[in-house]
Amino acid sequence: MIDDLFSLSGKVCVVTGGSRGLGFFMAKAFLQAGAERVYITARKAQQCDAAAEELCAFGDCVSLPGDLSSMDDVLSLAEKLRERETSIDVLVNNAGRGWLERFETFPEAGWDKVMDLNVKSPFFLTRELTPLLAEGATADNTASVINIGSIAGICGATDTFSYAPSKAAIHQVTRNLSALLGEQHIRVNAIAPGRFFTSMTEYASQDKAQYEAEIAYIPLHRWGEEKDISGVALLLASRAGGFITGEIITVDGGTSVVR
Repeated sequence: MIDDLFSLSGKVCVVTGGSRGLGFFMAKAFLQAGAERVYITARKAQQCDAAAEELCAFGDCVSLPGDLSSMDDVLSLAEKLRERETSIDVLVNNAGRGWLERFETFPEAGWDKVMDLNVKSPFFLTRELTPLLAEGATADNTASVINIGSIAGICGATDTFSYAPSKAAIHQVTRNLSALLGEQHIRVNAIAPGRFFTSMTEYASQDKAQYEAEIAYIPLHRWGEEKDISGVALLLASRAGGFITGEIITVDGGTSVVR
């Protein structure tokens, strides 16, 4: 019974930003849980193709390169998926970006580009794929949308002027869509990670003093690892999370409790 609860056997999954970091970890977990097929996207085609090839060691992974930074990109990805599938079961809106710069010189582009990719694109991609998500969904076999937020969207921050508001916004988009799409047996939740080892956090992990200070501050005294994000993603994607919707689940070692 436990194996069945967390199984993704027969499921078709889509993970944006799936070529590295958290997206790669989640795509790998879905394949290891028996997913029939996992599609990954990434802005850089060569990197996306290479990641899909690596993930094919665990199951059927298909590369669909695209940066999702504009409506044209979103519509193009949705059309490619409609050409290939009659239904999908799991959508992970993971593609995102940050922009670090001083308050005094923070540019308009640093606001717009982050908001577009982190908030606008997940909303419209979910809208475009709702018919595919609803197609095979039932009360006992729900479809799942997982948005990747951040504890930056929950706690105060002084150096993420557009990133933190974008993540607070995707948390609220999650709540709104969960109420709207429940009638179609589509669950919508968000994961709000804390510190994980990814390319976006290299600036902190490579700063020995900052890294050690963070480890001391975090209640569990470590950064997140692959298994930490994979476990929660599997919960939300599978029957094990079948009665969970509209939730923002922090995966941060307790950082948001003390921050």
